[in-house]
Amino acid sequence: MKEGSKSATQAITLAVLVAALGYFVDIYDLVLFLIVRIKSLHGLGITDPKAVLDQGQFLLSMQGYGLLLGGILWGVLGDKRGRLSVLFGSIGLYSLANLANAFVTTIPAYAAMRFLAGVGLAGELGAGVTLVSEMMPKETRGIGTSLVAAVGILGAVVGFLVGGSLGWKAAFIVGGLMGLALLALRLGVMESGMFESLRGRKVKAGNFFSLFTSWARLRKYLSVILIGVPLWFVVGILVGFSPELGRALGMASPPSPGKAVLYTYIGLAIGDLGVGLVSQFFRSRKKPVALFLALATLCMGVYFLAGPFSQEAFYWVCLVLGLFCGYWAMFVTIASEQFGTNIRATVTTTTPNFVRGMVGPMISAFDFGIPRFGIVRSAELLALATVVLAALALWGMPETYGKDLDYVEEPLI
Repeated sequence: MKEGSKSATQAITLAVLVAALGYFVDIYDLVLFLIVRIKSLHGLGITDPKAVLDQGQFLLSMQGYGLLLGGILWGVLGDKRGRLSVLFGSIGLYSLANLANAFVTTIPAYAAMRFLAGVGLAGELGAGVTLVSEMMPKETRGIGTSLVAAVGILGAVVGFLVGGSLGWKAAFIVGGLMGLALLALRLGVMESGMFESLRGRKVKAGNFFSLFTSWARLRKYLSVILIGVPLWFVVGILVGFSPELGRALGMASPPSPGKAVLYTYIGLAIGDLGVGLVSQFFRSRKKPVALFLALATLCMGVYFLAGPFSQEAFYWVCLVLGLFCGYWAMFVTIASEQFGTNIRATVTTTTPNFVRGMVGPMISAFDFGIPRFGIVRSAELLALATVVLAALALWGMPETYGKDLDYVEEPLI
Protein backbone atom coordinates (compact mmCIF):
# COMPACT_ATOMS: atom_id res chain seq x y z
CA MET A 1 0.00 0.00 0.00
CA LYS A 2 1.35 3.40 -0.92
CA GLU A 3 2.13 5.84 1.87
CA GLY A 4 -0.45 8.34 0.64
CA SER A 5 -3.10 5.64 0.42
CA LYS A 6 -2.20 4.44 3.92
CA SER A 7 -2.46 7.97 5.32
CA ALA A 8 -5.85 8.47 3.63
CA THR A 9 -7.12 5.18 5.08
CA GLN A 10 -5.97 6.20 8.57
CA ALA A 11 -7.66 9.60 8.21
CA ILE A 12 -10.93 7.98 7.13
CA THR A 13 -10.76 5.41 9.94
CA LEU A 14 -10.22 8.11 12.55
CA ALA A 15 -13.07 10.21 11.15
CA VAL A 16 -15.45 7.23 11.29
CA LEU A 17 -14.30 6.40 14.84
CA VAL A 18 -14.79 9.92 16.18
CA ALA A 19 -18.16 10.35 14.44
CA ALA A 20 -19.34 6.97 15.76
CA LEU A 21 -18.21 7.63 19.34
CA GLY A 22 -19.68 11.12 19.25
CA TYR A 23 -23.03 9.70 18.16
CA PHE A 24 -22.68 7.01 20.86
CA VAL A 25 -22.58 9.72 23.55
CA ASP A 26 -25.36 11.63 21.73
CA ILE A 27 -27.77 8.68 21.91
CA TYR A 28 -26.59 7.83 25.44
CA ASP A 29 -27.75 11.25 26.61
CA LEU A 30 -31.10 11.16 24.78
CA VAL A 31 -32.00 7.73 26.18
CA LEU A 32 -30.51 8.41 29.60
CA PHE A 33 -32.80 11.38 30.13
CA LEU A 34 -35.86 9.23 29.33
CA ILE A 35 -34.67 6.64 31.87
CA VAL A 36 -33.71 8.98 34.74
CA ARG A 37 -36.42 11.56 34.13
CA ILE A 38 -38.64 10.39 36.97
CA LYS A 39 -35.76 9.69 39.37
CA SER A 40 -34.26 13.11 38.73
CA LEU A 41 -37.57 14.88 39.32
CA HIS A 42 -38.02 12.96 42.56
CA GLY A 43 -34.50 14.07 43.49
CA LEU A 44 -35.59 17.67 42.96
CA GLY A 45 -38.49 17.16 45.36
CA ILE A 46 -41.29 16.64 42.81
CA THR A 47 -43.22 13.50 43.73
CA ASP A 48 -46.85 14.14 42.78
CA PRO A 49 -47.54 11.88 39.73
CA LYS A 50 -49.30 14.59 37.75
CA ALA A 51 -46.56 17.12 38.49
CA VAL A 52 -43.92 14.56 37.48
CA LEU A 53 -45.73 13.98 34.18
CA ASP A 54 -46.22 17.70 33.51
CA GLN A 55 -42.65 18.69 34.38
CA GLY A 56 -41.26 15.74 32.41
CA GLN A 57 -43.19 16.84 29.32
CA PHE A 58 -41.93 20.40 29.84
CA LEU A 59 -38.31 19.24 30.02
CA LEU A 60 -38.75 17.07 26.92
CA SER A 61 -40.26 20.04 25.08
CA MET A 62 -37.30 22.25 26.02
CA GLN A 63 -34.91 19.59 24.77
CA GLY A 64 -36.92 19.33 21.56
CA TYR A 65 -36.76 23.09 20.98
CA GLY A 66 -33.00 22.89 21.48
CA LEU A 67 -32.74 20.12 18.87
CA LEU A 68 -34.70 22.13 16.30
CA LEU A 69 -32.76 25.35 16.86
CA GLY A 70 -29.44 23.51 17.06
CA GLY A 71 -30.12 21.64 13.83
CA ILE A 72 -30.32 24.91 11.88
CA LEU A 73 -27.49 26.59 13.79
CA TRP A 74 -24.95 23.76 13.46
CA GLY A 75 -25.98 22.99 9.88
CA VAL A 76 -25.31 26.54 8.71
CA LEU A 77 -22.03 26.66 10.65
CA GLY A 78 -20.99 23.33 9.14
CA ASP A 79 -21.22 24.79 5.64
CA LYS A 80 -19.67 28.13 6.58
CA ARG A 81 -16.96 27.15 9.10
CA GLY A 82 -16.33 23.49 8.41
CA ARG A 83 -17.46 20.01 9.41
CA LEU A 84 -14.84 19.61 12.16
CA SER A 85 -15.74 22.82 13.98
CA VAL A 86 -19.35 21.63 14.25
CA LEU A 87 -18.44 18.04 15.13
CA PHE A 88 -16.32 19.01 18.11
CA GLY A 89 -18.26 22.15 19.01
CA SER A 90 -21.46 20.14 19.38
CA ILE A 91 -19.69 17.39 21.35
CA GLY A 92 -18.21 20.00 23.69
CA LEU A 93 -21.56 21.74 24.26
CA TYR A 94 -23.63 18.63 25.02
CA SER A 95 -20.85 17.23 27.23
CA LEU A 96 -20.75 20.36 29.38
CA ALA A 97 -24.56 20.48 29.47
CA ASN A 98 -24.59 16.83 30.58
CA LEU A 99 -22.25 17.60 33.45
CA ALA A 100 -24.35 20.63 34.41
CA ASN A 101 -27.50 18.45 34.48
CA ALA A 102 -26.00 16.63 37.46
CA PHE A 103 -25.86 19.81 39.54
CA VAL A 104 -29.23 21.46 38.90
CA THR A 105 -31.42 22.18 41.89
CA THR A 106 -34.49 23.77 40.27
CA ILE A 107 -36.77 23.00 37.33
CA PRO A 108 -35.89 26.24 35.45
CA ALA A 109 -32.18 25.36 35.69
CA TYR A 110 -32.89 21.77 34.60
CA ALA A 111 -34.94 23.04 31.64
CA ALA A 112 -32.15 25.42 30.61
CA MET A 113 -29.61 22.58 30.66
CA ARG A 114 -31.89 20.25 28.68
CA PHE A 115 -32.32 23.04 26.11
CA LEU A 116 -28.54 23.51 25.82
CA ALA A 117 -28.06 19.75 25.68
CA GLY A 118 -30.59 19.63 22.84
CA VAL A 119 -28.73 22.36 20.94
CA GLY A 120 -25.48 20.42 21.33
CA LEU A 121 -26.99 17.05 20.46
CA ALA A 122 -28.40 18.49 17.24
CA GLY A 123 -25.05 18.93 15.52
CA GLU A 124 -22.95 15.81 15.99
CA LEU A 125 -24.68 13.28 13.74
CA GLY A 126 -25.10 15.58 10.74
CA ALA A 127 -21.54 16.85 10.93
CA GLY A 128 -20.15 13.35 11.40
CA VAL A 129 -22.09 11.83 8.51
CA THR A 130 -21.23 14.75 6.23
CA LEU A 131 -17.53 14.42 7.06
CA VAL A 132 -17.50 10.64 6.56
CA SER A 133 -19.54 10.85 3.33
CA GLU A 134 -17.15 13.39 1.82
CA MET A 135 -13.99 11.55 2.87
CA MET A 136 -14.88 7.98 1.90
CA PRO A 137 -14.88 6.52 -1.62
CA LYS A 138 -18.32 6.94 -3.17
CA GLU A 139 -18.74 3.16 -3.63
CA THR A 140 -18.34 2.35 0.10
CA ARG A 141 -19.47 5.45 1.99
CA GLY A 142 -22.77 3.74 2.91
CA ILE A 143 -20.79 1.24 4.98
CA GLY A 144 -18.98 4.05 6.79
CA THR A 145 -22.14 5.94 7.72
CA SER A 146 -23.83 2.68 8.78
CA LEU A 147 -20.93 1.97 11.14
CA VAL A 148 -21.31 5.46 12.61
CA ALA A 149 -25.00 4.90 13.32
CA ALA A 150 -24.68 1.27 14.49
CA VAL A 151 -21.97 2.09 17.04
CA GLY A 152 -23.80 5.26 18.04
CA ILE A 153 -27.11 3.59 18.71
CA LEU A 154 -25.42 1.17 21.11
CA GLY A 155 -25.17 4.24 23.34
CA ALA A 156 -28.83 3.58 24.12
CA VAL A 157 -27.91 0.20 25.59
CA VAL A 158 -25.19 1.74 27.75
CA GLY A 159 -27.56 4.55 28.74
CA PHE A 160 -30.13 1.98 29.88
CA LEU A 161 -27.55 0.05 31.90
CA VAL A 162 -25.90 3.10 33.48
CA GLY A 163 -29.18 4.88 34.14
CA GLY A 164 -30.59 1.78 35.79
CA SER A 165 -27.57 1.06 38.00
CA LEU A 166 -26.25 4.51 38.99
CA GLY A 167 -27.93 7.51 40.52
CA TRP A 168 -29.22 10.09 38.07
CA LYS A 169 -26.47 12.61 38.89
CA ALA A 170 -23.68 10.06 38.45
CA ALA A 171 -25.20 8.88 35.17
CA PHE A 172 -25.17 12.42 33.74
CA ILE A 173 -21.56 12.91 34.89
CA VAL A 174 -20.52 9.70 33.12
CA GLY A 175 -22.02 10.99 29.86
CA GLY A 176 -20.35 14.37 30.20
CA LEU A 177 -16.93 12.86 30.87
CA MET A 178 -17.26 10.46 27.92
CA GLY A 179 -17.96 13.38 25.61
CA LEU A 180 -15.10 15.50 26.93
CA ALA A 181 -12.72 12.56 26.51
CA LEU A 182 -13.59 12.51 22.79
CA LEU A 183 -12.24 16.03 22.40
CA ALA A 184 -8.76 14.61 22.96
CA LEU A 185 -8.98 13.10 19.46
CA ARG A 186 -9.62 16.47 17.85
CA LEU A 187 -6.08 17.13 16.64
CA GLY A 188 -5.89 13.87 14.71
CA VAL A 189 -9.02 14.33 12.58
CA MET A 190 -8.74 15.95 9.16
CA GLU A 191 -11.25 18.35 7.60
CA SER A 192 -13.17 17.25 4.52
CA GLY A 193 -11.22 17.95 1.34
CA MET A 194 -14.45 18.88 -0.46
CA PHE A 195 -15.16 21.59 2.11
CA GLU A 196 -11.57 22.82 1.98
CA SER A 197 -11.89 23.23 -1.78
CA LEU A 198 -14.66 25.80 -1.22
CA ARG A 199 -12.39 28.14 0.70
CA GLY A 200 -11.50 31.17 -1.40
CA ARG A 201 -14.19 30.46 -3.97
CA LYS A 202 -17.07 32.87 -4.45
CA VAL A 203 -19.71 30.33 -3.53
CA LYS A 204 -22.61 30.98 -1.15
CA ALA A 205 -22.62 28.39 1.60
CA GLY A 206 -24.94 27.46 4.45
CA ASN A 207 -27.99 29.42 3.26
CA PHE A 208 -30.79 27.51 5.02
CA PHE A 209 -33.53 29.60 3.42
CA SER A 210 -32.32 28.69 -0.07
CA LEU A 211 -34.01 25.34 0.51
CA PHE A 212 -37.33 27.19 0.22
CA THR A 213 -36.56 29.31 -2.84
CA SER A 214 -36.47 26.41 -5.31
CA TRP A 215 -39.30 23.89 -5.65
CA ALA A 216 -36.85 21.18 -6.74
CA ARG A 217 -34.70 21.68 -3.62
CA LEU A 218 -37.72 21.97 -1.32
CA ARG A 219 -39.29 18.78 -2.71
CA LYS A 220 -36.07 16.82 -2.18
CA TYR A 221 -35.67 18.26 1.32
CA LEU A 222 -39.22 17.44 2.42
CA SER A 223 -38.97 13.96 0.85
CA VAL A 224 -35.86 13.15 2.89
CA ILE A 225 -37.61 14.26 6.10
CA LEU A 226 -40.72 12.18 5.33
CA ILE A 227 -38.82 8.91 4.84
CA GLY A 228 -37.37 9.29 8.34
CA VAL A 229 -40.65 9.99 10.15
CA PRO A 230 -41.79 6.32 10.56
CA LEU A 231 -38.64 5.58 12.58
CA TRP A 232 -39.49 8.17 15.17
CA PHE A 233 -43.15 7.23 15.12
CA VAL A 234 -42.04 3.80 16.29
CA VAL A 235 -39.67 5.17 18.96
CA GLY A 236 -41.86 8.06 20.11
CA ILE A 237 -45.33 6.46 19.99
CA LEU A 238 -45.21 2.66 19.79
CA VAL A 239 -42.27 2.33 22.19
CA GLY A 240 -42.67 5.53 24.19
CA PHE A 241 -46.32 4.73 24.99
CA SER A 242 -45.86 0.95 25.16
CA PRO A 243 -47.36 0.63 28.70
CA GLU A 244 -50.58 2.38 27.67
CA LEU A 245 -50.80 0.62 24.31
CA GLY A 246 -49.91 -2.75 25.84
CA ARG A 247 -52.71 -2.37 28.37
CA ALA A 248 -55.18 -1.39 25.63
CA LEU A 249 -54.07 -4.37 23.51
CA GLY A 250 -55.05 -6.70 26.34
CA MET A 251 -51.68 -7.57 27.87
CA ALA A 252 -52.11 -8.93 31.38
CA SER A 253 -49.01 -7.07 32.55
CA PRO A 254 -48.03 -3.91 30.57
CA PRO A 255 -44.43 -3.75 29.30
CA SER A 256 -41.73 -1.64 30.89
CA PRO A 257 -40.92 1.39 28.69
CA GLY A 258 -37.24 1.10 29.64
CA LYS A 259 -37.01 -2.49 28.44
CA ALA A 260 -39.01 -1.69 25.32
CA VAL A 261 -36.51 1.09 24.51
CA LEU A 262 -33.57 -1.24 25.18
CA TYR A 263 -34.81 -4.00 22.85
CA THR A 264 -35.79 -1.50 20.17
CA TYR A 265 -32.40 0.18 20.16
CA ILE A 266 -30.56 -3.14 20.01
CA GLY A 267 -32.59 -3.87 16.89
CA LEU A 268 -31.86 -0.41 15.50
CA ALA A 269 -28.11 -0.93 15.94
CA ILE A 270 -28.21 -4.25 14.08
CA GLY A 271 -30.44 -2.78 11.38
CA ASP A 272 -28.23 0.26 10.85
CA LEU A 273 -25.27 -2.01 10.14
CA GLY A 274 -27.34 -4.40 8.02
CA VAL A 275 -28.87 -1.73 5.81
CA GLY A 276 -25.41 -0.60 4.73
CA LEU A 277 -24.55 -4.14 3.61
CA VAL A 278 -27.89 -4.46 1.80
CA SER A 279 -27.21 -1.14 0.06
CA GLN A 280 -23.85 -2.44 -1.14
CA PHE A 281 -25.47 -5.66 -2.39
CA PHE A 282 -28.20 -3.86 -4.36
CA ARG A 283 -25.91 -0.94 -5.26
CA SER A 284 -28.80 1.30 -4.32
CA ARG A 285 -30.02 3.58 -1.54
CA LYS A 286 -33.73 3.40 -2.37
CA LYS A 287 -34.11 -0.38 -2.59
CA PRO A 288 -32.85 -1.19 0.94
CA VAL A 289 -34.93 1.62 2.45
CA ALA A 290 -38.03 0.38 0.58
CA LEU A 291 -37.34 -3.17 1.80
CA PHE A 292 -36.83 -2.14 5.42
CA LEU A 293 -39.88 0.16 5.34
CA ALA A 294 -42.07 -2.67 4.01
CA LEU A 295 -40.83 -5.10 6.67
CA ALA A 296 -41.22 -2.47 9.40
CA THR A 297 -44.84 -1.98 8.28
CA LEU A 298 -45.46 -5.72 8.66
CA CYS A 299 -43.90 -5.61 12.13
CA MET A 300 -46.19 -2.73 13.08
CA GLY A 301 -49.09 -5.01 12.17
CA VAL A 302 -47.70 -7.69 14.47
CA TYR A 303 -47.31 -5.09 17.23
CA PHE A 304 -51.01 -4.22 17.03
CA LEU A 305 -51.91 -7.90 17.33
CA ALA A 306 -49.74 -8.32 20.43
CA GLY A 307 -52.58 -8.49 22.98
CA PRO A 308 -52.13 -12.17 23.87
CA PHE A 309 -48.33 -11.85 23.94
CA SER A 310 -46.30 -12.15 27.11
CA GLN A 311 -44.03 -9.29 28.13
CA GLU A 312 -40.99 -11.15 26.82
CA ALA A 313 -42.64 -11.80 23.45
CA PHE A 314 -43.60 -8.12 23.25
CA TYR A 315 -39.97 -7.08 23.79
CA TRP A 316 -38.88 -9.39 20.98
CA VAL A 317 -41.44 -7.71 18.73
CA CYS A 318 -39.85 -4.38 19.69
CA LEU A 319 -36.41 -5.76 18.79
CA VAL A 320 -37.52 -6.94 15.33
CA LEU A 321 -39.42 -3.69 14.79
CA GLY A 322 -36.25 -1.78 15.67
CA LEU A 323 -34.26 -3.99 13.28
CA PHE A 324 -36.39 -3.04 10.29
CA CYS A 325 -36.59 0.59 11.37
CA GLY A 326 -32.79 0.56 11.33
CA TYR A 327 -32.47 2.54 8.14
CA TRP A 328 -31.67 5.71 10.12
CA ALA A 329 -28.06 5.66 8.88
CA MET A 330 -29.22 5.26 5.29
CA PHE A 331 -31.75 8.07 5.75
CA VAL A 332 -29.02 10.48 6.92
CA THR A 333 -26.67 9.26 4.15
CA ILE A 334 -29.36 9.93 1.54
CA ALA A 335 -29.77 13.44 2.97
CA SER A 336 -26.04 14.10 2.57
CA GLU A 337 -26.05 12.81 -1.01
CA GLN A 338 -29.00 14.86 -2.28
CA PHE A 339 -27.33 18.30 -2.14
CA GLY A 340 -24.11 20.11 -3.07
CA THR A 341 -21.10 20.66 -0.81
CA ASN A 342 -22.03 24.27 0.00
CA ILE A 343 -25.34 23.27 1.62
CA ARG A 344 -24.72 19.61 2.46
CA ALA A 345 -24.04 20.07 6.18
CA THR A 346 -27.11 22.27 6.53
CA VAL A 347 -29.34 19.56 5.05
CA THR A 348 -27.65 16.61 6.76
CA THR A 349 -27.83 18.30 10.17
CA THR A 350 -31.33 19.76 9.98
CA THR A 351 -33.18 16.75 8.53
CA PRO A 352 -32.59 14.28 11.42
CA ASN A 353 -33.47 16.97 13.94
CA PHE A 354 -36.65 17.94 12.12
CA VAL A 355 -37.57 14.25 12.07
CA ARG A 356 -36.94 14.06 15.82
CA GLY A 357 -38.96 17.24 16.19
CA MET A 358 -41.89 15.59 14.39
CA VAL A 359 -42.48 13.52 17.53
CA GLY A 360 -44.24 16.54 19.06
CA PRO A 361 -46.85 16.93 16.28
CA MET A 362 -47.28 13.13 16.14
CA ILE A 363 -48.00 13.02 19.88
CA SER A 364 -50.54 15.83 19.40
CA ALA A 365 -52.21 13.93 16.55
CA PHE A 366 -52.14 10.76 18.66
CA ASP A 367 -53.79 12.56 21.60
CA PHE A 368 -56.37 14.12 19.24
CA GLY A 369 -57.38 10.70 17.94
CA ILE A 370 -57.63 8.88 21.28
CA PRO A 371 -61.04 10.23 22.40
CA ARG A 372 -62.41 9.81 18.87
CA PHE A 373 -61.04 6.41 17.83
CA GLY A 374 -59.49 4.87 20.93
CA ILE A 375 -55.79 4.64 21.74
CA VAL A 376 -55.05 1.60 19.53
CA ARG A 377 -56.94 2.81 16.45
CA SER A 378 -55.40 6.28 16.82
CA ALA A 379 -51.92 4.70 16.75
CA GLU A 380 -52.87 2.52 13.77
CA LEU A 381 -54.10 5.50 11.73
CA LEU A 382 -50.96 7.46 12.53
CA ALA A 383 -48.79 4.47 11.55
CA LEU A 384 -50.61 4.23 8.22
CA ALA A 385 -50.19 7.95 7.52
CA THR A 386 -46.45 7.98 8.26
CA VAL A 387 -45.76 4.87 6.17
CA VAL A 388 -47.78 6.05 3.14
CA LEU A 389 -46.12 9.47 3.14
CA ALA A 390 -42.68 7.89 3.49
CA ALA A 391 -43.34 5.47 0.61
CA LEU A 392 -44.53 8.28 -1.68
CA ALA A 393 -41.51 10.42 -0.77
CA LEU A 394 -39.11 7.54 -1.44
CA TRP A 395 -40.76 6.72 -4.77
CA GLY A 396 -40.18 10.25 -6.10
CA MET A 397 -36.62 10.59 -4.81
CA PRO A 398 -33.59 10.31 -7.13
CA GLU A 399 -31.17 7.41 -6.59
CA THR A 400 -27.83 8.55 -5.13
CA TYR A 401 -25.77 5.36 -4.76
CA GLY A 402 -22.25 6.03 -6.06
CA LYS A 403 -23.02 9.70 -6.73
CA ASP A 404 -20.04 12.05 -6.95
CA LEU A 405 -20.48 14.57 -4.11
CA ASP A 406 -17.81 17.03 -5.24
CA TYR A 407 -20.11 19.73 -6.62
CA VAL A 408 -21.86 22.86 -5.39
CA GLU A 409 -25.52 23.77 -5.30
CA GLU A 410 -26.13 26.91 -7.33
CA PRO A 411 -27.60 29.39 -7.38
CA LEU A 412 -28.28 29.81 -3.66
CA ILE A 413 -30.52 32.82 -3.28
